[in-house]
Amino acid sequence: MVEFDDTFRQHLRELFVWRRDVRRFRADPLPAGAIDRLIETACLSPSVGLSQPWRFVVVDDAARRRAVIDDFRACNADALNAYAGERAARYATLKLSGLEQAPGHLAVFADKASDIGHGLGRTTMPETTEYSVVAAITAMWLAARADGIGIGWVSILNPERVHTTLDVPETWKFIAYLCIGYPEVECDQPELEQAKWEHRRGAGEFTLRR
Repeated sequence: MVEFDDTFRQHLRELFVWRRDVRRFRADPLPAGAIDRLIETACLSPSVGLSQPWRFVVVDDAARRRAVIDDFRACNADALNAYAGERAARYATLKLSGLEQAPGHLAVFADKASDIGHGLGRTTMPETTEYSVVAAITAMWLAARADGIGIGWVSILNPERVHTTLDVPETWKFIAYLCIGYPEVECDQPELEQAKWEHRRGAGEFTLRR
């Protein structure tokens, strides 16, 4: 069994702290094979029944990227209309995607129809398929940060339109659209906290003991 020392554990915690949702990217291109290596790391993640339900779509085509950007703008306008007053004004100032600046675009799906794993663990909780994909995204996110690469998760998108834009199988469920590139700045504080949209709370507020 591999053993990790206190120095490694401290560095690992620092990696968690400095992993940020990045929206502001430099124009520098990613090294050749960088996204492929991140996908390989993501595939080391646990999955229900060893189902490995993650499906990755590297979006290089300019027209498809433009369609995703247009969809974000439409959805973001709708989201703004859901707020009012001071909260709407604050929302309007937020930068909520790096779609136009990030050199890398990656869409992530869950293949709910895959027979890999033979259905183990999914009978009572079929949603664990999607959970497994999110775990893979988290592993990728941390690996990217360790390489000095930033990732931003864009959730203000219409899943059906993204599905059509990327022309993927109907059985795939859209989970995430990720912007990937080098961040303009590095910070250990969430950008939404810096913008005073919300603040991070301690673990005690989310923990029950029974």
